[in-house]
Amino acid sequence: MLIRIILGLGVTVACFAIAGKRFFWLSQLIRSGQPAPRRFQGFSKKIEAEVVEVAGQKKLLKWTVPGLAHFFVMWGFTILLLTIIEAYGNLFQRDFHIPIIGTNAFVGFIEDFFAVMVLVSLTTFSIIRIKNDPKRKERSSRFYGSHTGAAWLVLGMIALVIITLLAYRGAQVNTGNFPYESHWAFASYAVASWIDPLGSTFNSAFETIMLLANVGVITGFLVFVAYSKHLHIFLAPLNIGMSRRPRALGGLDKTPDMDMENVTEDTVFGVGKIEDFTWKQMLDFATCTECGRCQSVCPAWNTEKPLSPKLLIMGLRDNMFSQANRLIAQKADEGGGEAGEVETLVPFTIDPDVLWSCTTCGSCVEQCPVDIEHVDAIIDMRRYEVLMESRFPSEAGLFLRNLENQGDPWGLGASKRLEWTANVDFEIPVVTDEIPEDVEYLYWVGCAGAFDDRGKKQVESVARTLNRAGVKFAILGSKENCSGDPARRVGNEYLFQEIAKGNIETMQSAGVKKVVASCPHCFNTIKNEYPALGGDFEVVHHAELVEHLYRNGKLKPGTNYTGTVTYHDPCYLGRHNRIFDEPRSLLNAIPGVTQVEMGRCREKGFCCGAGGARMWMEENIGKRVNMDRTAEALGTGADIVSTACPFCMIMIDDAVKANGREDVRVMDITQVFEQSLLEPVAAVPAAAAESENSAPEAE
Repeated sequence: MLIRIILGLGVTVACFAIAGKRFFWLSQLIRSGQPAPRRFQGFSKKIEAEVVEVAGQKKLLKWTVPGLAHFFVMWGFTILLLTIIEAYGNLFQRDFHIPIIGTNAFVGFIEDFFAVMVLVSLTTFSIIRIKNDPKRKERSSRFYGSHTGAAWLVLGMIALVIITLLAYRGAQVNTGNFPYESHWAFASYAVASWIDPLGSTFNSAFETIMLLANVGVITGFLVFVAYSKHLHIFLAPLNIGMSRRPRALGGLDKTPDMDMENVTEDTVFGVGKIEDFTWKQMLDFATCTECGRCQSVCPAWNTEKPLSPKLLIMGLRDNMFSQANRLIAQKADEGGGEAGEVETLVPFTIDPDVLWSCTTCGSCVEQCPVDIEHVDAIIDMRRYEVLMESRFPSEAGLFLRNLENQGDPWGLGASKRLEWTANVDFEIPVVTDEIPEDVEYLYWVGCAGAFDDRGKKQVESVARTLNRAGVKFAILGSKENCSGDPARRVGNEYLFQEIAKGNIETMQSAGVKKVVASCPHCFNTIKNEYPALGGDFEVVHHAELVEHLYRNGKLKPGTNYTGTVTYHDPCYLGRHNRIFDEPRSLLNAIPGVTQVEMGRCREKGFCCGAGGARMWMEENIGKRVNMDRTAEALGTGADIVSTACPFCMIMIDDAVKANGREDVRVMDITQVFEQSLLEPVAAVPAAAAESENSAPEAE
């Protein structure tokens, strides 16, 4: 008895000391990051996240088989904490049991049930890993680039925890030391029946050996977790609790102070070195599970570009660990961190092509089971590249100059912002000083709506639809500027803030309260990012407003269109702002429309390739993102590919034409609505649909 006490406690103390030292070191490292404002706000939301995502495993359960397997492993280890207490008690007393519940038959059943389910789940994980072996599937495997050896080792260690547990419990049954007399502890009694013929002496020795092995494997597993990617077992609940709601999407996390009058030689804009990241971002890096969920949905990775959100986070984590002693010393103000020249993250850790391939679609963030915020990290590094190093794709320089000098990415100028209004047969008020009292909404047209021919057709259709419903709206005309989204997503935070502040001043001086926008990028920026700069407006997307008008009887679709429509979810309308149902509801309201969904839709919708300022940058690596998405849309057999974003319309329409599919049209949801009011038509070829956006007859 004394020997097993000494061995059990000795191993435990040693392992806890090793793991404890590592966790203390990790806490120092993570706390060396920059401040992360607002991460401790919204306590009720954080509790909800812990209940839903950690305890309920909501995100993981979207993937039914692996999700259930993870659910049983997570809850298995939680429930089996009781057996750990029992194991340490057995070191001192061979028939130890937890007071009150320690002899309850149901508790014995629950423990054995979860022990068996953990083994079943481990088998499931093994099959999944074999089927998705990166050596065989290469880039198509979500485990490509992950530390697969460590994954197999942890599966083995978890299996050993359960095997040694059931082994010593089975021996306890045969030696009379098992507290659960009922056979409800079915797995333990099954093991007991297998080893009972070996005799009492064997069972007594086997009980001690397996008990010590169980304690050793558990404490050894703790050390392994502290030094491996499986840190997420402890860090995931913390990271999820510190994430932004909902799903860390919408507006970017930080609005840096861009006071250019007080710039010194020590001023850093964006993230150039690992120490420039916030502590929350460093926590993100340490929490990554290398599961590859983000990688498998990334439009850049799926079109053969070098960006894998997983590999990017892993690279930043490796850099953070390699710089750890310097970072900790700097934080402690010991001066040890200033020695030598420190290389910038780009290009030494992150290849420039990786950084500039991102469309900021948010698929990675949406899929991540531990709430890592990949997009914010990418934008932070872009800020440094643009503002500190002036390193960015040459095409980006052109549209940034156009934004700065002409107020739009195309450089066409404010004088052309009203040209689209010539194609509607009613007068649209233009705000000069103050918005008219009888006007409810400012219609934010956006650059694509004002300057691109396809975008113009969208805003014309929206304007006619609002007018038909009796909605009073006005526009800024030449006073409207770019919302600043392209500047911010490409990394020019200074230009974004200058543009945004100008727009906010214009709208506030005009007395604007409500804004309706057709471009999801403008919508997202004004709604989610302007408030940090003092611009608080009630912002809706036209999909929301038009669907609301239909539900309230202000709009009635016609019966003159019959055909099949597939709806493409714009990333900044759907994933970033959770507007999935309204566009579909409006399409469903049209009697002749048959909706067909693409395989990747709603939260899993695939990007068109235009986000993250990629609209104005060349796509020279791999397959074009818009071609990939459009192939999926064409595969549905739909007559119309509908969306609610001018960028998406441009990108998908280009790809439809490149495929030679003149029989398929790309239209905004309001254009489809208007089509139902025109002359009867089933499937009009694009070349013959020039008049589809002319003003329809009044109802």
